[in-house]
Amino acid sequence: MALAGCAVPPGAGTQVSGVSATTRDANTALAPQAFGSSPTNLPAPAVEKSKFADAEPLTDGPNIGDFHQAGRASWYGRGFHGRKTANGERFDMHALTAAHRTLPLGSYVRVTNPSTNDAVVVRINDRGPYARGRIIDLSLAAAKVLHLQRLGTGAVKIEGLTQREAKAEINEMLASNQGDSASTEK
Repeated sequence: MALAGCAVPPGAGTQVSGVSATTRDANTALAPQAFGSSPTNLPAPAVEKSKFADAEPLTDGPNIGDFHQAGRASWYGRGFHGRKTANGERFDMHALTAAHRTLPLGSYVRVTNPSTNDAVVVRINDRGPYARGRIIDLSLAAAKVLHLQRLGTGAVKIEGLTQREAKAEINEMLASNQGDSASTEK
């Protein structure tokens, strides 16, 4: 048994003025049309233009500037290095990233160790932690900045950052790292 399909809607004749309806339609069509659609269903160019004139500019990610949380953090490293994270990228234990249960993927937070006042900005790229009583899983690199790598877990405060704040913090951190490397090379 063979099944065949055609581009002619049900009920339409296959012959119009001696010419196949599909050939005639192909000569007059501007673009492929879905069944039941016609060029009159398309929005007018003026309507589209006004709709985009009021559009908000695209951002690099979500802004969570009003988010605050305190609790215990843990970190994960070698066992997960190279595995896919919730946002589809490969986990890099040497990158400043973290897993959180509810924050939007791609958002940035400042994580502070209250006992040392050390802080680090991380990007949320995964879901977790799945251990009870923990609020965030940090990469090994972030845990080292906060001096948590030997302890395994520790108390932290999390503050959400807007995209502008995150960019400023990252640029400041990069500038201070370049200053540190320049002073050690002397």
